[in-house]
Amino acid sequence: MIIEAVRTPSQGGSSDFDLNPDAKLLLPPGRKLRPAAVLCPLIERRQGVQVILTRRATALRHHAGQVAFPGGKVDPTDAGPLDAALREAHEEIGLAPEEVEIIGPIDGHETVTGFAISPFVGFVAESFVPVPEAGEVEEVFEVPLDFLMDPANHRRGHRIQDGNRRYFYEMPFRQHYIWGATARILKGLSLRLGALERA
Repeated sequence: MIIEAVRTPSQGGSSDFDLNPDAKLLLPPGRKLRPAAVLCPLIERRQGVQVILTRRATALRHHAGQVAFPGGKVDPTDAGPLDAALREAHEEIGLAPEEVEIIGPIDGHETVTGFAISPFVGFVAESFVPVPEAGEVEEVFEVPLDFLMDPANHRRGHRIQDGNRRYFYEMPFRQHYIWGATARILKGLSLRLGALERA
């Protein structure tokens, strides 16, 4: 079912401003987004399909300690967003491109920090053993896909930023706090799956 969901028509994409429309009014005119790409890696386990996620190193300058998909900025040397996502996954967690069967792209996401993220979903070989890059990744862990696709586990959180309340999606799982762009991309995939199940 997840393969069919990935291959369903686009839901139109998302952004950090979906829950904070007033924040978009504060953006400078002519703002240009920087391209980025992430891989949503799925792996078959005895207990069901799992999503491989990372916890970023606490020493990083940006988004330190946050849960994320493997991925990053699209470099000029990359053939495109998919190439960037696979390159970053290889660098960050030791996932070789030949160990991934790409299912396809899912809806993109615009961040308040100025990135246009292109996510791709792929199945990873069951023999894969992660090798986290110590400077970037503190932990590699797995979360059941069923948990992440269940709307009952999608909460709306908020923080006070510059005196304003800013909302975001969150999906806490055990000791892991999944939120922000990662949670919103997963929610987009869940919406695709839900639409397919209702059809």
